[in-house]
This record gives sequence, structure tokens and C-alpha cells, in this order.
Amino acid sequence: MNQAPRVTVWNEFRHEKTDDSVREVYPDGIHEAIAAPLRERGFQVRTATLDDPAHGLSSDVLDNTDVLIWWGHVAHDEVTDDTVRAVVNRVWSGMGLIVLHSAHFSKVFKSLMGTSCDLKWREAGERERIWTVDPGHPIAAGVGECIVLDHEEMYGEHFDIPAPDELVFVSWFQGGEVFRSGCAYHRGRGKVFYFRPGHETHPTYRHKDVQRVIENAVLWAGQAAGAVPTYGNHQPEEPLTR
Repeated sequence: MNQAPRVTVWNEFRHEKTDDSVREVYPDGIHEAIAAPLRERGFQVRTATLDDPAHGLSSDVLDNTDVLIWWGHVAHDEVTDDTVRAVVNRVWSGMGLIVLHSAHFSKVFKSLMGTSCDLKWREAGERERIWTVDPGHPIAAGVGECIVLDHEEMYGEHFDIPAPDELVFVSWFQGGEVFRSGCAYHRGRGKVFYFRPGHETHPTYRHKDVQRVIENAVLWAGQAAGAVPTYGNHQPEEPLTR
């Protein structure tokens, strides 16, 4: 892809309206905190939220999105099945998807993974060290050996997902747990990246290394896909001889 990927940042946008502690950290919404540094880097970015018409994900929006970034937490079940099918079909046909933090429980991610996507969790504001375990991966470009977040929610193994095609990051938490926190997948012609940090009461999306990982993931997931496959009855490419 010669031009920067077209990005849509999707967010429930519920916590920010009802919880003062979240609104204090993200007064314009988590989606704007994620979108702003991408815009500064020259990406074409739009935002969409759960309460927008069609959840902000009309067929026109999806058809003009190269990479969809998804943040959700308390209202996964409110996303309509029609929207889930539309997003999943776009991923299979080539759209990139970046799934953040508690969106591991989104209907979109669970549909693409085919598992419960369950895990251990604890809200204690503890230190997280995100270790780079595949330093040669494009998503790790410009990121050091370790990203340190002083306060984050804990996610712990076992994380009920398929084995990643590529494991880029692994987290360690102050309480002792570890977690596969940067998981890359291929689904049809599309690419999916799950990135763990981002609890709503911590300013994680203002961390420069977290922003860099998301930017790298957009570039990775937004790369042009290969040839469009055809299915069904097919005419021979060469003459058939007996």
C-alpha cells in the first residue's frame, strides 16, 4: 500500500460518560486518545462509537477502512450481530483489525478466534512489564526490550485463544502473572493484532511506546493483501487432454 492506511477507531464510549475517574483521564473519549497521535503521524483517521447510527460502522465506512481499531468493555452484547458479521467479513476479505485490552471479549474477536477468549484479571493498579519477544517483527519496530507501565490492570494466563501466528509481546505483572499480550494472526486476506494494555482508568494510551506499537500495528495490518481467491466450479487454465 503506497499511501497510509485509512483508519477507523471504534470505542464503546460509555465509561467516559458515566465514570468521573475515566472522564478525567480521557475527557474526549478513549477513541480520541488513540486517534490523535495517528492523525499527528499523517494517517487518515475517523472515529466511531457504539451509540452512533449503525454503531458508526456502515457498509460505506467499512468499505473505506483499511484498519479498524476496536476498544470495548461493558457493552459487548449491545453490538448487533449484523455489525459483527459485516466486520468479520471485511477482515476475511482484507481489512486489518487491531483489538485492544478488554475487547478480547468482543463478539468480533471471539468470532475470529473461535474460542472463549477468557483469562484471569485483577484491578490493582500494579506495574506491568511488556517484554518484546520478537524484536524482528514490524510491530516491534522502534520499541525497546521492555515497555514499563507503572499502573495497569492485570491480565493473566491461561488466555483462551488459538496459538498466535506470531507472538510479539509477553507481559509480566507485579503480582507474578504473565500474559501473551501482543498476538498477531492472519484471517483470510486480513490481519488481526491483539494488544493487551489499555485499562480505562489509566493513561496508557498517552504512553509513547504504546502509541508506537499501535502505529506499527496499523502499518502491519494495513498492508495490501494478496490476490483475491476464487471459489466454486472453475474452468481449466490449460487444455484438458485424455
